[in-house]
Amino acid sequence: MKRIVLCAATVIIAATCYINANAQDKECCNDAVVKTGIEVLRDNNFKQLEGKRIGLVTNPTGIDRNLVSTVDILHNAKNVKLVALYGPEHGVRGDIHAGATVDDYKDPATGIQVFSIYGKTRKPTPEMLKGLDAVVYDIQDNGCRSYTFISTLGLLMEACAEQNIEVIVLDRPNPLGGLKVEGNIVEPGCFSFVSMFEIPYIYGLTVGELAIMLNEEGMLKGERGTNNVAPKCKLTVIPMEGWKRDMVFGDTGQPWVLPSPHVPQAESAYYYPASGIMGEFSNYMSIGVGYTLPFQLFAAEWITDAEAFAERLNDLNLPGVRFRSIYFRPFYAVGAGKQLQGVQFYFTEYRKAAITEVQFYVMQVVAEMYPEYAAFVYNNNSRLRMFDMVTGSTYIRENLAKRHKFEDIKEYWYKDVPEFLEKSKKYYLYK
Repeated sequence: MKRIVLCAATVIIAATCYINANAQDKECCNDAVVKTGIEVLRDNNFKQLEGKRIGLVTNPTGIDRNLVSTVDILHNAKNVKLVALYGPEHGVRGDIHAGATVDDYKDPATGIQVFSIYGKTRKPTPEMLKGLDAVVYDIQDNGCRSYTFISTLGLLMEACAEQNIEVIVLDRPNPLGGLKVEGNIVEPGCFSFVSMFEIPYIYGLTVGELAIMLNEEGMLKGERGTNNVAPKCKLTVIPMEGWKRDMVFGDTGQPWVLPSPHVPQAESAYYYPASGIMGEFSNYMSIGVGYTLPFQLFAAEWITDAEAFAERLNDLNLPGVRFRSIYFRPFYAVGAGKQLQGVQFYFTEYRKAAITEVQFYVMQVVAEMYPEYAAFVYNNNSRLRMFDMVTGSTYIRENLAKRHKFEDIKEYWYKDVPEFLEKSKKYYLYK
């Protein structure tokens, strides 16, 4: 095993095997095996943790391939001293509903103190970190900027940089693969917990690679040092073994544990960035949340011809995407108990699809067929600020609202991608 030092970040590099797989496009190699960071760490007998008092940020996705929690793995390791847990959105054990405050408590299984970092406090305080030598981070990300776990990671890194505490990231696959990058970077005035860093909406990095980039590119906020230099934390990344950039989650051989209630399957991660931006308009259209197909639908009570709606969308010939009409009653959320109709969409060739574009084209067709329900007509005062924060720019809304044509924002949506790709390649841990 080789050790490579990347400025302030120490990256433990393990040998990888080549697997040419394509689960979403029906070319899956069923015996593909990827070892996640926790499994690599355990194979190393936890040597990166020896002699250190450890905290752990995790949730139910922090597991090995046998579904054993990282909490329990570290708690039961003889040479690891796990003394604190930190609960992000949904909590350490996943027993907190989306958006609900996480309170401090003791983990019933281990008796270890759990500190909330999703509530009044999102950045660990010095008191929460007191006495620690390192904090381990092990959460399955979904590859999308608006998913809050990477914001939690960034705040953790900032807090640990201020207290001179090491951050150890146990790497996991990007379920979208490492080749898709879509969306503009976040612009001044639009930073928030759902858009914390200057990265595209889909950023094509594993969480370990992203952590290194945040550290090395000066993206961490917090106290700046002399000469206005951005803070850095002491960072160690434990890479996976066997992961390749063209892999989606289904290629890895790893079990999927839902990172939040509406992302129940690995494929759900593909659909989240395809409808979630438009889903920020609450009470507008159902995107499947509250039904059995979260993020995979666009439907409303005011859509009167689902067949024509699907036909109009299919006439756009979006690469790798198809639509079909659907009729259903949501159990909760938008349209609960009402008869809705609209479309379900499919990624028939995921790698060819521009996944974030789907919702923008749906907004375009809605404006053509049902102009009184055009997104920025119907939602002229509702959730516009949230839409800006999720897209990372006021330009997207302001210019899309003029004609509801994706072509009016397409160039802007992709304007930062080439530069980001060039910059982010420096931090690739996998080919």
